[in-house]
Amino acid sequence: MSKGVLHYLMIGAFALVAGPAVTAEQEFYELRVYRNADADKQAAVVNYLEGALVPALNRMGVKTVGVFIPTGGKPEVPLTDVFVLIPFADLSQFTKSGGVLAEDETYTAAAAEFMAASPKDPAYVRLESRLMKAFAGMPVLEVPNGNSEDRLLELRIYESHNTQKARLKVEMFNDGEIDVMKDVKLGPVFFGETLISNDVPNLTYMLSAPSEEAHGEHWGGFGKHPRWQVLKKMEKYKGTVSKIRSIKLKPAACSQI
Repeated sequence: MSKGVLHYLMIGAFALVAGPAVTAEQEFYELRVYRNADADKQAAVVNYLEGALVPALNRMGVKTVGVFIPTGGKPEVPLTDVFVLIPFADLSQFTKSGGVLAEDETYTAAAAEFMAASPKDPAYVRLESRLMKAFAGMPVLEVPNGNSEDRLLELRIYESHNTQKARLKVEMFNDGEIDVMKDVKLGPVFFGETLISNDVPNLTYMLSAPSEEAHGEHWGGFGKHPRWQVLKKMEKYKGTVSKIRSIKLKPAACSQI
């Protein structure tokens, strides 16, 4: 066994015993998906987000709002969707956000035309949402570096067949998988344990890269990482994921991520 592999095994063993160091309060995330009838409606949603919702969220103290357009995924993802990631400092900020928006005259004026769409020609088909709590191992969102035109974000959803297995998968990330991803430059943006959605139990997270090619190289490094080799062979973590969904995204011009 090489000294490098032994080094990672020793670090990994320590982390699995000690657990992650929590340095901040864990955030809550709302991930919205605007389902749109066509590309024109998608553009209208992005305009509403840029001109009304994102600035209003910033005014209420939500500083980093992500707005993303899908470029593909498995299983197939509608390319006319719009994804919005909203990080809240706590549940109180989340629960009060609707009322704050309703009292924000700048927001209501900016959103008036969008909200005036008729039932026969709605602004969007449906708005889906999931509420998540940040993992202890990465308690706050981390904005990726760089503004490459080819920048890629990957949203990954790991479903489990029961709540016990879902908790163990969260534990697996906290006990080393997050660190491995950072080590191989997969660029984690957030990790969220899903509290409310139509597909629980699951966890959801986002990765970033300057390009799709670089992202593939980073995943290659992850698969070969010595610490990952230790984690994936641990008996208690076997069978924790029953389905994986991967959605490739690009940031919209108004995205703050």
